[in-house]
Amino acid sequence: MRPYWLITTIGVEIVNRGKVCTPFDNELKAQTLIVPTIYKIGVFEDDIILYIPDDFKVSVWAANVNGPRQIDWTLGGNMIIAERGSSSIKLYKTGIDGLYGEEIATIDTGLDQPSGVDYFNGNLYVGAQNEILVYKNLTEEGLYSSKEVLISNLPTDGHWSRTVKVGPDNKLYVTVGSSCNLCEESDERRAAMLVADIDGSNMRVFASGLRNTVDFVFKSTANDFKIWGVDNGRDEIGDDVPPEEVNVIADNSNYGWPYCYGSGVSNPEYPERSGYCKTETESVAFGMQAHSAPLGLTFLVNDDLTQKVKFPQIIFKDDLFVAFHGSWNRTVPTGYKIVRINTSEVNAKEVNFITGWLEDNGDSWGRAVDVKFDKNGDMFVSDDGAGAIYKIEYTGIE
Repeated sequence: MRPYWLITTIGVEIVNRGKVCTPFDNELKAQTLIVPTIYKIGVFEDDIILYIPDDFKVSVWAANVNGPRQIDWTLGGNMIIAERGSSSIKLYKTGIDGLYGEEIATIDTGLDQPSGVDYFNGNLYVGAQNEILVYKNLTEEGLYSSKEVLISNLPTDGHWSRTVKVGPDNKLYVTVGSSCNLCEESDERRAAMLVADIDGSNMRVFASGLRNTVDFVFKSTANDFKIWGVDNGRDEIGDDVPPEEVNVIADNSNYGWPYCYGSGVSNPEYPERSGYCKTETESVAFGMQAHSAPLGLTFLVNDDLTQKVKFPQIIFKDDLFVAFHGSWNRTVPTGYKIVRINTSEVNAKEVNFITGWLEDNGDSWGRAVDVKFDKNGDMFVSDDGAGAIYKIEYTGIE
């Protein structure tokens, strides 16, 4: 018998066959990271503590991965990994015992800093720094019928990540970061989201003023869809400004960079742009702690209706999960964690969901990059600091 949920004025209770279970407690509890014997080497040789709410467990699903960035899954459930450190795209499968993943193929290598992967209708779309590619008819063994360059000659200086995803409208959406910390770009493709037909033709700027939107997701509405993205703010104007941004990215919109940050605030280098920032740029959906470096994001359920949902929907249904890669330009380091934002609340702030990669002395042993749910409803997180993929499972009552 499945439980049903009761919402009370003091929290959420689970009722199952007459038994009232403990309400969800967002307090993070120390948990020893589960590491399969095969991966108990290097940073994972000794016990490691992470902090996560009760009724969740976190384990190492794969290790010895060379700079993993974005991840996705084939139709058969094998994981595709953009392995930046080896300039490759790798394919992993879950082992026979189901406890961890094993590499089964290199789909391609020799790419220019590959960072984005999107599996769509049997084809794999890849974002490398200089180009967007497609691998047609990708098999579960990592083979493909043809490799095509869809968009070439992308700018290659400055921020190097290129995220590519196929939208609900069958268009290609691509983000390209800025060439600098703060400057006026000469290439309109910089600090922007681009859109093109699925074959790469008819490319144009979709939205501008996005300093470095490393990841974005599509969220359907009643009659259309919205694009949610996380943007990395500039450095060198303080420990707590500018805020990192969650934006709802719309066609023909400008999000302010380099002249503005946050909701219409002009950068100190451009005081004359104050009026422009307030009247001609978009406000942020949510602001987050400066210098956290948000890289990956996902809703509990995006547009994949085949995905099972294991995390409690009454608690997390409107939550946006964000991976913070972590700071470099801050007196006291911040980030290095997974947070969640309740998007149904106006001015909601991020709430910690998994921490522990940042130690008390300010050192970090891991850096989260991507966060996604697989079709079974489990969360996976890539870490290019520790070279690992983590699996987060809900262990409470479904």
